[in-house]
Amino acid sequence: MFNGAHMVIYSTDAESDRRFLHDTLKMANVDAGDGWLIFSLPPSEVAFHPGDGGQAHQLYLMCDDIDECRRKLSEADVATDDVSDEGWGLLSAFRLPGGGKVGFYQPRHARPSQN
Repeated sequence: MFNGAHMVIYSTDAESDRRFLHDTLKMANVDAGDGWLIFSLPPSEVAFHPGDGGQAHQLYLMCDDIDECRRKLSEADVATDDVSDEGWGLLSAFRLPGGGKVGFYQPRHARPSQN
């Protein structure tokens, strides 16, 4: 059902963090637009977004077909949010039993190749 994960890490210096992954760790990446680099992690990705210093992180699961994914989740009695078109992808979410929310989406942005 899911084919990967996209993690967002908020940072007070996202540009430096991107440079570190690109220049120091030599991680494969793509520019999703306007300098927003998305880095390859086997088998996931990580991106750095500017933040206010808080330690909030988000997890998004990725799928090839959001309608099929929602159907399979529904068959497992998992309710999902309506799909929203965010431009970079088709987005939905579901709640975990403990109350947390996990987003999932069908990406439209470029994706880095796996190393």
